[in-house]
Amino acid sequence: MKQKLVVIGGVASGTKTAAKAIRENPDLDVTVLTEEDYISYAGCGLPYYIGNVIKEKKHLTIMNPEKFKDKDITVLLRTRAEKIIPGQKKVIAKDLVTGEEKEFPYDKLVLATGAKPIVPPIPGIELKNVYTLRSVTDAFKIRDAVEKEGIKKAVVVGGGFIGLEVAENLSLQGVKVTLVELLDQILPNFDKEIALLAEKHLKEKGIDIFTCEKAVSIEGEDGRVKALLTDKRKIDADIVLLSIGVKPNTQLAADAGIELGFKGAIKVNENMETNIHDIYAVGDCAENINLVTGKPAWFPMGSTANKMGRVAALNLYPKGEKESLKGVLGTTVVKLFDINVAKTGLSERDAKNAGYNIITVIVPAHDRAHYYPGAKNIITKLIVDKATHRLLGAQIIGEGVVDKPIDIAATVITLGGTVEDMAKLDLAYAPPFSSAMSSTIVAANVARNKLLGKLEGISPLELKDKLSDPGLQIIDVREEAEYQVGAIPGSLNIPLKEIKKRVGEIDKQRETVVVCKLGLRAYLAYITLKHLGVKNLRILDGGVTAWPFELE
Repeated sequence: MKQKLVVIGGVASGTKTAAKAIRENPDLDVTVLTEEDYISYAGCGLPYYIGNVIKEKKHLTIMNPEKFKDKDITVLLRTRAEKIIPGQKKVIAKDLVTGEEKEFPYDKLVLATGAKPIVPPIPGIELKNVYTLRSVTDAFKIRDAVEKEGIKKAVVVGGGFIGLEVAENLSLQGVKVTLVELLDQILPNFDKEIALLAEKHLKEKGIDIFTCEKAVSIEGEDGRVKALLTDKRKIDADIVLLSIGVKPNTQLAADAGIELGFKGAIKVNENMETNIHDIYAVGDCAENINLVTGKPAWFPMGSTANKMGRVAALNLYPKGEKESLKGVLGTTVVKLFDINVAKTGLSERDAKNAGYNIITVIVPAHDRAHYYPGAKNIITKLIVDKATHRLLGAQIIGEGVVDKPIDIAATVITLGGTVEDMAKLDLAYAPPFSSAMSSTIVAANVARNKLLGKLEGISPLELKDKLSDPGLQIIDVREEAEYQVGAIPGSLNIPLKEIKKRVGEIDKQRETVVVCKLGLRAYLAYITLKHLGVKNLRILDGGVTAWPFELE
């Protein structure tokens, strides 16, 4: 008799598990249950369908039940699993079309129930044109509303990846977008300097952003949304998109006695096994391990989901040593109009909360040889453990290529590498692809200099907080023409080439910050001024390029 595998959930991890399992074990009887109307759709592509970047529905829904049937996998759409009975090894499910209840016996069960949107309990949530974006059906409805109902104004609640991607894509459709975020920054998993640079760019593209504001109600007229009210203002809207986050969809598992872990996700080991024999969990419903801290984490992302599905499939009937996933880093990347933003590992905030004594660097550089056509700036932030020099995290933002350097950083972190290791990597170089000293290596060397005490830096956030301090002096060593374009408030312009002869203008006893465009000239000035007796001296990390605030 064939072994029966039942998979509950049919997006990334569920279908990955089913497809890999049947390839490894062709005699398996595989059934996938999903309450949705579509199977194996491109969830990460949904915002781009709304923006008409992805033009046709079929490009989001490449797979269908018939194609899975060709692979000897039975897919049942609109079928909701309602109860798991582990003692009898069966799943009770309901056909959402006919109302019929069905039983599905299993030898192995995989839970891939995903995550569900967090919907705030505010008045007006039931109005027409109030949406969340989690399924392909949601995306179809939102784009239809935009294109067929003359949507002119939209409010997006939530400044995470999905909220920002939807904001961009609604804007591309000619909709005026306002974004509201409860926290004091968008991109809440990033450090504030990076988030502020992203916010600055989005505002330049015409998106209004209000942070530190709470959505309190939605006003309507004739059953349709007309405005969103925050605790500070009223914002007119023809459509409201709620994107304040997701949570693991784990009630079914909990009711069956399956142990939950971090943030309510299903607790699994590195083999994707739950606490109940022959039941596995994968994707957004299951917890992860943070590779840096070794502690439970939760990263609901398609890339992680696919890896988990593959691991589970190989462990159903292992042919030797079990497959494992030791952990993940939460590596992410997002495009926001003309800039790209990426992150891997711990943020500065996360590292401090985890008890690490760290140094950070912020280093602008070109993504390829500066003289090659198309070269663009990117800004790299590294978070480094002071004691071991181990790389703990990285964030990159800019118009240039960021996915390649963030993947390099993710590799270094995964292998437990130091910034010394990173600085010595033998990376590919040719002018169309990189500088001879790539941005990754330049950032690693700046971190090494800090660790060796060759320089002291100050972050943009710290300097902003100190601008009103009368004991502070800021020396901008750019050329006068550059300085006139825009400078940090209160700074004194002394070009690098004049620094020796004008050192008398600098109070050697006062706290001094040296500023330039990128950091190199400031470093050269730092060395000179140290030699000339300036005592309390630091360099602005990232220079004017990474300054996320207004220049005067």
